[in-house]
Amino acid sequence: MISRLLFAVMMSVTLALPAGAASRIKDIAVLQAARDNQLVGYGLVIGLQGSGDSLRNSPFTEQSMRAMLENLGIASEGVRSRAKNVAAVIITANLPPFVQSGARIDVNVSSLGDATSLAGGTLVMTPLRAADGEIYAVAQGSVIVSGFNAQGQAETLTQGVPTSGRVPSGAIIERKVEASMSDSATLVLQLRNADFSTAVRVADAINSYTGPRFGAQLAKEEDARTIRIRRPKGVSYARFYAEIENLMVESDGPARVVVDERSGTVVIGNDVRISRVAISHGALTVRITETPRVVQPEPFSRGQTAVEPFTEIEATQPDARVAVLDGPNLQTLVSGLNRLGVKPDGIIAILQGIKSAGALQAELVLQ
Repeated sequence: MISRLLFAVMMSVTLALPAGAASRIKDIAVLQAARDNQLVGYGLVIGLQGSGDSLRNSPFTEQSMRAMLENLGIASEGVRSRAKNVAAVIITANLPPFVQSGARIDVNVSSLGDATSLAGGTLVMTPLRAADGEIYAVAQGSVIVSGFNAQGQAETLTQGVPTSGRVPSGAIIERKVEASMSDSATLVLQLRNADFSTAVRVADAINSYTGPRFGAQLAKEEDARTIRIRRPKGVSYARFYAEIENLMVESDGPARVVVDERSGTVVIGNDVRISRVAISHGALTVRITETPRVVQPEPFSRGQTAVEPFTEIEATQPDARVAVLDGPNLQTLVSGLNRLGVKPDGIIAILQGIKSAGALQAELVLQ
């Protein structure tokens, strides 16, 4: 069943990525100036039903509570709190490009102490800082948790991750990231997957469009990832990129086989080839059985009863098969592997052996 499922998945990859598949420029490349910025903050989640931090094991939570209460004008010095409805958390978010003050973004909330669940909690107003130390957003709102934790006297049930959640649209942008794109005379495209052939094709596609449209070839590839484009005069940055981002380009990439040994996942690219090779696959099982025998003496022989050792050794290899693989395309390769009747872990071992034999014409990536 697993082998047939893997074959179906690989066949879907073959149909989804045929040779010469074309993609839009905006799907395979991004503007260098249009980048995200990471934000991080430290805050408190309140309103938990006894599932927060134990203040004895998380002293920073108590310190944060006292600092928050003092900022609100409530004196808490010398008062020992035993509440377990508060949890210290780390808030992370991505600040999108071109965002303006007042816009909202989602934030992720993760427990920092020994809280067992953040379900039902509310994040108190928390500033979010970037790598330069400046505050760019402020987060606050109800935490949505997909996991849950149920505990009794003799059993505990946990599903998902109840100590991590999300606040949709929970942060308000207070400061925008300045970008001088409108004043720039060039656009720099970065390919998501570096490849010289794809970079050249992107530059050629842009030049084929800008030649008749603006009377000049404006794009030039710099390396396997970067294409630099001159912006024509009299055209805004946004309008010019909107014209070229939907141009179709046939993307390319190296032949690669990705193997995840932890989950048993094997992903084979469409361009992977295997030279003609013979493979033997099968598990050798050796069974050793010790069956001692009791030997009785002949009647009236004055002999003694003795125990005689008896060992039985049996060697079987029920699934042993030999197959010849010659993979001119992905479908032939997957069909050959499935003819052996191997499971994903067996396919991983076979691919590693083919690579060691020098018959795998692709890069083998182990994760």
